[in-house]
Amino acid sequence: MAKCPYCDFNSHVRHQPVDQERFAAAFNREMETLRERTGPRTVTSIFLGGGTPSLMQPATVASLLDGIAKRWSVADNIEVSLEANPTSVEADRFRGYRAAGVNRVSLGVQALNDRDLRRLGRLHSVDEAKVAIGLAREIFPRLSFDLIYARPDQTIEDWRGELKEAISLAADHLSLYQLTIEEGTQFYNLWKAGKLVTPEPDHAAALYEETQRVTAEHGLPAYEVSNHAVPGRESQHNLVYWRYGQYVGVGPGAHGRFIENDTRTVTITEKHPETWLERVENTGHGIVEQEHLNGNQQGDEFLMMGLRLREGVDLRRYQRLTGHAINADRLNRLIEQGALERMNDDFIRATPAGSLLLDAVVADLSL
Repeated sequence: MAKCPYCDFNSHVRHQPVDQERFAAAFNREMETLRERTGPRTVTSIFLGGGTPSLMQPATVASLLDGIAKRWSVADNIEVSLEANPTSVEADRFRGYRAAGVNRVSLGVQALNDRDLRRLGRLHSVDEAKVAIGLAREIFPRLSFDLIYARPDQTIEDWRGELKEAISLAADHLSLYQLTIEEGTQFYNLWKAGKLVTPEPDHAAALYEETQRVTAEHGLPAYEVSNHAVPGRESQHNLVYWRYGQYVGVGPGAHGRFIENDTRTVTITEKHPETWLERVENTGHGIVEQEHLNGNQQGDEFLMMGLRLREGVDLRRYQRLTGHAINADRLNRLIEQGALERMNDDFIRATPAGSLLLDAVVADLSL
């Protein structure tokens, strides 16, 4: 295994096998602690992500899903997603996940040419990716896979062809991310040293616009800045984040946000897996940071998440969260500048141009 040079997620290279029974017991123990804090709730989606959860044995996945069902009510139409890398795909393991209750898989494909896969530090080939996609389509009711664009030397023509091929392979969902250079990654060090050249902002914007055009033409329009789906097949779990819903985060490096004693609480767990494991075994949870958000903090998060969605945000909810209306002068100025648009009296959304500048738009609204 290796860590991809662009990745700043909580992932760790493993050289020794993981004690899956011990980790499964710790996941269940942390769930028990969180159940005491949330009280009875109905779980509408589950996402097994971070690192490579497809290295888990199907029995481990079954243990986690059973643990959730023991502690909370589970919706009849629950979406259960699992992230997988094409190199870790095995037909028997996939069938085991399906039998355990997984009904949606998300594959980290990232590119459909071998040169760029090598550049991105991916360990699979295009052929392996296509085999994984085929197996996922055969075994699971729903499939998504990721691609990264705005890669070094990528032309609009190259990306258009790759995107059309991806659409022909996809079932109902694609996640299409612009390559970003994150501090602390290998790519950042190469970029800082001038050894990695990324597209100019205008070219990156043109690639983004081409992405929106091609996916819409082929029936997978954007419902969020980086996510595209056949209407009705959006990721229900990610919509919880973007609609500023509530969720618990279980496991190393997990984040949670839920209402506790009429206050929105943020929880963040220990990132390092073995350290998290020891904390859970000693204290019942791996939470190392928590915060209670005030109204303005909630309003900022609500805007940052909700303006990523094409459905936009409800200004009435913003007022309920913060206790005050959004500043009309700033809102109107951003509308005049073409960054935001009104859908009706109560809903606004980011324009395609505004979506490229979302941090600045939210900062302006929040002043």
